Amino acid sequence: MRSYDVIVAGGGHNGLVAAAYLAGAGRRVLVLERLDHAGGLAISAQAFPGVDVRLSRYSYLVSLLPSSIVRDLGLDLELRRRRYASYTPTGDTGLLVDNEDAARTAASFADVTGGEADHKAWQDFYGMTERVARALAPTLLEPLRTPAEIERLVGAEAWRDLFQRPIGETVDERFGDDTVRGVVLTDALIGTYADPATDLLANRCFLYHVIGDGTGEWNVPVGGMCAVSGALEAAARRAGAEIRTGAEIIGISPSGEVAFVDADGEHAVNGGHVLVNLPPAVLDRLLGRPQTVPEGAQLKVNMVLSRLPRLKDASVDPRAAFSGTFHINERRDQLATAYAQAARGEIPELPPAEVYCHSLTDPSILGPGLRGRAETMTLFGLHMPARLFRKNPDKARDDALRATFASINSVLAEPIEDCLLRAPDGSPCVEAKSPVDLEREAGLPGGHIFHTDLSWPYAEEGGWGVETEHERVLMCGAGARRGGGVSGIGGHNAAMALLTS
Repeated sequence: MRSYDVIVAGGGHNGLVAAAYLAGAGRRVLVLERLDHAGGLAISAQAFPGVDVRLSRYSYLVSLLPSSIVRDLGLDLELRRRRYASYTPTGDTGLLVDNEDAARTAASFADVTGGEADHKAWQDFYGMTERVARALAPTLLEPLRTPAEIERLVGAEAWRDLFQRPIGETVDERFGDDTVRGVVLTDALIGTYADPATDLLANRCFLYHVIGDGTGEWNVPVGGMCAVSGALEAAARRAGAEIRTGAEIIGISPSGEVAFVDADGEHAVNGGHVLVNLPPAVLDRLLGRPQTVPEGAQLKVNMVLSRLPRLKDASVDPRAAFSGTFHINERRDQLATAYAQAARGEIPELPPAEVYCHSLTDPSILGPGLRGRAETMTLFGLHMPARLFRKNPDKARDDALRATFASINSVLAEPIEDCLLRAPDGSPCVEAKSPVDLEREAGLPGGHIFHTDLSWPYAEEGGWGVETEHERVLMCGAGARRGGGVSGIGGHNAAMALLTS
């Protein structure tokens, strides 16, 4: 049986980060990946036959990846800032948040809310989150602090309003307009089925969406997500890690033995440590213990458009509206209605969702023949828990897509269907993925994009947040404490747990 210092189970972006750090420190590292490529779901793909577009099919923006990891690993990677944070249509106008024109943003708030109070509240609230981001982000790459230490670090006001009471209460108290409230609350609901008025899970989701790299900005990876995973794979190989794709892990033992199958049959290798870049429920199965399956809660829709749709508000350029986050029926009251309908087992009548167009910031993902003639559009639907798709997955997905298209059409000046590019075979360039699709196709239990519910970035017991009950088995993926999203933090922290022990 071949032996390694470290076996990394799963070659997603976190596993590659861990492998690069550990191999760079002289450890003998083997990465085993089930798919035929490294990078997991942080990749790009040609989703529509004959259409030369590299879509970031599953994950698509980068916020949580610390710049220190990029520097440490010498990654050849460009992350491009989006000028426009968001546009939220409401009636015949809309709320435009322009990162480079404060006066325009203030005027847009006044048009939508009828006054200045909510814009002032917006500035105060996001001033607080910026301070929290600067204070908290560096701790994500350190041993876990205690709750008391984090409270002292962020201050009493932020601790109360972001950590201790439901984020919905905080938002309702600070803002008077339901459109503004909804824009804030969507960051608490991405991939998370929760009632922000009562459930602190929404707070945890919100924190991970506003603290990334100390700024909270969601940046576009130039070249698509494959540029991120490709840079990480190159760093791991350059450091000396061995990466085997097409290798499906079928067993992990507490002693460090890993069994896997590939085209040549079944094999076993031994590791001084095993770093698990797999969902916790998958680790439970591989260890032969009962699984607790989480529940994902999103509808992911990828599209290629022949042109951007027209807006009801002719004063706003669609290129500005769609290059940031375009909010669809995400007012506070609409979010609450959709949550309640999903809780009753119904696909929301008017699904809240948001879209953005990667190609507006980074046209390199379009083939030469499509630049200037097509745009990508990625939609992320909220309050679509896996339970809605269990009984009849394909029909439920189709029903959810129809409802979602009706929702987006309700805020546009023309149907989105009229803007879809057609593939050479005449089919429209649109694909939808429910949580059950992600479970079936990508191996994510419950279709949970964060592998499990997000955790607080602190703990009384300390450690790195990667430890399991087995000394030689560590979590290194999104399921680690402070995992989730495209961050590399889980991989970094598992590597540091070994290198500093």
